[in-house]
Amino acid sequence: MTQIQMRSISTRLTMMNMLVSGVALLLACAGFFAYDQISVRASLVRTLSAQAQIIGSNSISALLFGDPQAATQTLSALKSSTNIASVGILSRDGRLFAEYNRDAGDEALTLPSLSDNQIETYRFGSKHVVLIRKILSEGKPIGFVYLRADLGEIDQRLKRYGLIALAVLLISLLAAMLISSAFRKSVAQPIVQLAEAARKVSRERDYSLRVPASREQNELAVLIDSFNEMLREIQHRDTALQQAHDELEQRVSERTRDLESSNRELEAFSYSVSHDLRAPLETMNGYSYILMKTYADQLDANGRQSLQNIRGAARRMAELIDDLLNLSRVTTSTLRREKIDLSSYARSIMEELGRTDPDRKVEFVAPPAAELFGDARLLRIMMENLLRNAWKYTSQHENARIEFGLNRENGRTIFFVKDDGSGFDQRSADRLFQPFQRLHSAAEFPGNGIGLATVRRIVQKHGGEVWAEGEVEKGARFYFTLAATRT
Repeated sequence: MTQIQMRSISTRLTMMNMLVSGVALLLACAGFFAYDQISVRASLVRTLSAQAQIIGSNSISALLFGDPQAATQTLSALKSSTNIASVGILSRDGRLFAEYNRDAGDEALTLPSLSDNQIETYRFGSKHVVLIRKILSEGKPIGFVYLRADLGEIDQRLKRYGLIALAVLLISLLAAMLISSAFRKSVAQPIVQLAEAARKVSRERDYSLRVPASREQNELAVLIDSFNEMLREIQHRDTALQQAHDELEQRVSERTRDLESSNRELEAFSYSVSHDLRAPLETMNGYSYILMKTYADQLDANGRQSLQNIRGAARRMAELIDDLLNLSRVTTSTLRREKIDLSSYARSIMEELGRTDPDRKVEFVAPPAAELFGDARLLRIMMENLLRNAWKYTSQHENARIEFGLNRENGRTIFFVKDDGSGFDQRSADRLFQPFQRLHSAAEFPGNGIGLATVRRIVQKHGGEVWAEGEVEKGARFYFTLAATRT
């Protein structure tokens, strides 16, 4: 991996240096070539113009006396100019008067046209340049002289320069490659080391690694120092975090042991309550029953009423013990989730309540199904508490209605139990779910104030929440959600 990264960075640095050097050299050569071509062509035109003037001056008499032979001799003087391909003299009406051709098989000649106010003009072709100039006598045109020069020498000059530029380019690129090879040790090597250290830290989480410091004081050295400082800070925080984690684990372990010890003590207390406290109550209830059956006729009305009060108090005490044990079991029990149907539970509980008082007229409404995943035993206790609560607080109404249902709002399922019983003041709703908190007297409605507290603990154990709404003599509505719901 390191060699691949090294090769990649080095190659990129080398290619970048070579590219910059090559582009700069090519631009310089292009500028030089353009300047040279413009200068050489301008010099050629000036030379042809001077030669045309000389030929024109020497051909005036030949044109005036109509002596083409003399004009031809004048033109033949250009044999020494190797770049002149052809030269000629034209009469005023454009007819060829005299001509000299270095190569008889040369291409056809096309002369540029002159306007009335022009003395001379020229035109560059692919192989030749042609210049034409008026021949003046006493300021009046009497004919024309043209020269056609070969551009081969200019092309050869361009090729020589091209070869020279290519050689310079190759030498420059080789020099750039050598310089890059030496330069990459001070740039590429630290970058590769930095990348390798970052990769190891990311993969192995070893914050003790450090990148060797750079000998040069530049931006790369600052980057390496900053990276090493960051690793030191991370290592320090990681060590502190690990120590905190170890301490937290130790505390959790200690708290777990304390909780297990508390649970064992609570279980022992529950066992003691279940057996040690229930036994005296059963004894009191038994002896009071014997007194009532055997000696009732020997007691006056006050005595019989006292025995009834004793039996009632013992019964309420037994119910309170049962409720406290249920609340304790809810707190310490472990959830066993399974698929259940709350609607089925609700109908079963309402049937049991109906059998306890068959003369009551209560309409019960429930959906066909309300399936979810949760602890069957705990959720059965929850539904019993809610429905028994509704059954109790509708007992003073001749016709009552109890409803269990569910609504779906914002992606969650909200269950509810409604009744049209005595209800409660909404300002006291927060007290409903506190143990031993009652909004009605025992004379109005019996109870211990444990049922709704048990409901809240069961709902919270399932990761949900519970709340209540109500109005005096207009009924109550209890809502709850369960995190394990999958309906």
